[in-house]
Amino acid sequence: MRLRVYEIADTEEIMNLFYDTIHEVNIHDYTQEQVAAWAPANMDIDVWIKGLGSKFTYVAEEQGKIIGFGELEPNGHIDRFYCHKDFQRKGIGKKILEQLASKAKTLGIDKLFTEASITAKPFFESQNFIVVKQQEVERRGQKLINFVMEKSFSNSKLLDSKQ
Repeated sequence: MRLRVYEIADTEEIMNLFYDTIHEVNIHDYTQEQVAAWAPANMDIDVWIKGLGSKFTYVAEEQGKIIGFGELEPNGHIDRFYCHKDFQRKGIGKKILEQLASKAKTLGIDKLFTEASITAKPFFESQNFIVVKQQEVERRGQKLINFVMEKSFSNSKLLDSKQ
């Protein structure tokens, strides 16, 4: 596996990864209506190109196939962060998170934060993120539960994980 910076040519494959992961992995924690609202079939590629290009976006690939991606905003917010449905629990997320943390350090960011899904919460907890609060968000008329989570550089080593 190798990590690299996002390129515009990656967009369609990233969109498919996002859609498939939510519809085949997150479906275990959310209803069909919720996942359809979260990852609709008719996503706009131009919106994705703009979004992915406006952040520090990294992709993980193996044998030319994108198997994960993560986005870091300049304020330390981790936005979209997904691993391919066929590459769950293989260390891909940890490697992407390490890359985002490294980038954050070079930017002088002292805290990472995200809104983790029910599905992603255990992963972020395993990487020493703490739950700040549970919240309900609305996507296309559907309410979904997620968790505001953060990890401070000053309170722990950013790249440490629970053993």
